[in-house]
Amino acid sequence: MPTMTYAHFRDVPESAWRWPSFSPAEIACRGTGAIKINTEAMDKLQSLRNRLGKPLIVRSGYRSPSHNRAVGGAPASKHMQGTAFDIAMANHDPVTFEAVARAVGFLGFGTYPRSGFMHVDLGPARSWGDPFPLRTTPFVPETQPAREVLADSRTLKGGGAAGIATVGAAGVEVAQEVLAETQTAILPLVPYLDTLRWVLIAIALIGIAVTIHARLDDWKRGQR
Repeated sequence: MPTMTYAHFRDVPESAWRWPSFSPAEIACRGTGAIKINTEAMDKLQSLRNRLGKPLIVRSGYRSPSHNRAVGGAPASKHMQGTAFDIAMANHDPVTFEAVARAVGFLGFGTYPRSGFMHVDLGPARSWGDPFPLRTTPFVPETQPAREVLADSRTLKGGGAAGIATVGAAGVEVAQEVLAETQTAILPLVPYLDTLRWVLIAIALIGIAVTIHARLDDWKRGQR
């Protein structure tokens, strides 16, 4: 269980630090800046971080004897050996955190729900503190009805009808002009084409109205 001690975390050589998810400042004593690096404890801490896949917020790592007394730590606190860490539970489920921490080899566990952190150390095996309250599901279950199938969408149908009718009306107008100019033999059909054009325009307007109504209704039901 190799241990390295430095008067200040700034004195730690870059070549001696092999835990990429943490910095010496995070592990050092909050009161004095001194640091004691227990490589086995740090290896387990890095392994815990890797398995959880989330940052670990270290509230307390190494404590100098004077700082340990100042914060009311236990007289034989593992923090003074560099083998204990207090980790915030703000971004972790305590049950999952403890299970993974045990799996990587931590043996001592202290739970502090009021302060929002969990203590872990290399042992001996023991536990203390009150359990964390059960947390509610972090994601609200889907309660709104499923979105309309695209093929059955009223918005799509209304828009399609409006588009087709608009194109049809334009086509009839072009045909009307062509017939009027070049097909004198069938001029009697021109008035009927004019009527057809207005019918298609009416269909287009109805389609647009259906589309607007569907969009407003979907918006009210949260189906935008």
